[in-house]
Amino acid sequence: MALTLGITGMERHIEAEVTAAFKAANAEIGGHWTLVDSEQADYVIIDMDSLYGPMSWLRLHGLGRKVIGLTSVDRQQTDYRLPHPISASDLAVLLSEIETDASLLADAAAAEPANAASAPAASASAEAAETAELAEMDETPEMAAPSVAIADTEPSDILATAATVAAPAPVAEPQAVADAATPVLEEPPPAATEPQAKPLLDWLAGGRPARRVRLQHPDAPALLLDVGNGHWHGPAALKPLAPYFAAPLEETDFVALDDAAWAEESARLGAAQPLARLLWLGGLLSGAPVAGPYVLKKWPQTEREYPRHFRIATVMMKGQADADAIAAAAGVPQAEVADFINANLATGYAEPVQAAPPPEPATTKPAGLFGRLRGH
Repeated sequence: MALTLGITGMERHIEAEVTAAFKAANAEIGGHWTLVDSEQADYVIIDMDSLYGPMSWLRLHGLGRKVIGLTSVDRQQTDYRLPHPISASDLAVLLSEIETDASLLADAAAAEPANAASAPAASASAEAAETAELAEMDETPEMAAPSVAIADTEPSDILATAATVAAPAPVAEPQAVADAATPVLEEPPPAATEPQAKPLLDWLAGGRPARRVRLQHPDAPALLLDVGNGHWHGPAALKPLAPYFAAPLEETDFVALDDAAWAEESARLGAAQPLARLLWLGGLLSGAPVAGPYVLKKWPQTEREYPRHFRIATVMMKGQADADAIAAAAGVPQAEVADFINANLATGYAEPVQAAPPPEPATTKPAGLFGRLRGH
């Protein structure tokens, strides 16, 4: 996905620093970005610490543009924040995060028309199947004596009828044939039941809950989930959401919201965010053991709250390695590497390296008579 970046609302020497950092960062993450005029850019970097930065933000925000605030303080009004003074590593992390967000939102938008188009066909197919089933039930042969249609009888009545048919002592030959044709009622196998409570990561990975819901926790901010459309509403930072992943959740923990409540609460919590961020956090906090070598398939999702992840990703992009080797090369604890691997396994950015099968033994052709003689 090609994305464009613009720069405005800053002094010339800062603009030169941002431009240099962009060139290095863009090369690091694969060169998917192009630097263009701020009026034509998808995303615009603004120096929010300068005199004209906030004015530029107001103008671009009113036009619905995505703004990256270059600032030395923790500001929340811009769509993204870039720490000042700028560094190529910080900008690379931010650009890769924006790429991930844009890709997931594009996939979700493309999936909605397909889902809408398939709904009438699925409904028609279900109606046709139901009609065929009813027709098949209507054609079920009647029992010889007494004349009771199985399709119109409750299971308990069918059992009583079968007992009545078997009662007479002298059984005529036609009656025996009718009894033989009597269907045998078998008990259906017990339906598999899902665990009553499971971690939030398992709910999300399984596409549940299907409805738009609210989650609340005394130690965390409110969280709105729209798993079906692949997004959620909540705080920009992920660490405050950790309590939701600390204990299993039951279905009753998810509170369904109607359209009016959803519109009101989602507007209060801010713009929709891609579901992959929650999957990433769930994998990060899962504590699952990692063993053997792993590889990153592409530059991964990273979060500014975990600055050392950039170093881990840089090492893993060089090739497959196990957690111990990655930790040694990146200079970070092994546990932090394991968490990073689990996070990217959850989002599909990382995968374990399968061991190569052992080579087949070479087959030797049996020697002939003269070969055996030469061996002596």
